[in-house]
Amino acid sequence: MKTPVILVLGAGLLALSACEKKVEAPMDAGVCWHVVFPKDQPPKFNKLVSNQPNLETCAASLEAMRVKFLRMGGGNDSIVGAYQGKFIFLQREGIFTGDTLTGGRYLALVRTGDGRLAIPGAMPSQ
Repeated sequence: MKTPVILVLGAGLLALSACEKKVEAPMDAGVCWHVVFPKDQPPKFNKLVSNQPNLETCAASLEAMRVKFLRMGGGNDSIVGAYQGKFIFLQREGIFTGDTLTGGRYLALVRTGDGRLAIPGAMPSQ
């Protein structure tokens, strides 16, 4: 008796997850995007800068924006951006990338003791 109920519930959950619209990062070459999340609306992509040669440069531009907001009294420690189909997540611990907004994230840059960003493993241990 339990097996059919579990199968029906599982099928229902799969159907609901299929209805959820997947948000994809823009693929525009060299364009760095800042992602905002308006209430009760899909994410919005605002163009930050063009002609960015790589994801790290885009992340640095997003970091500069984040620091500027913090200095102006903004309380947001984390920012989401996008670059050529990848999402960029700026967090207190470092910068992470991912293919989706909700999926796995991979460490791209770490914060050094003085707050700078560096490639993981590039800084000598102290």
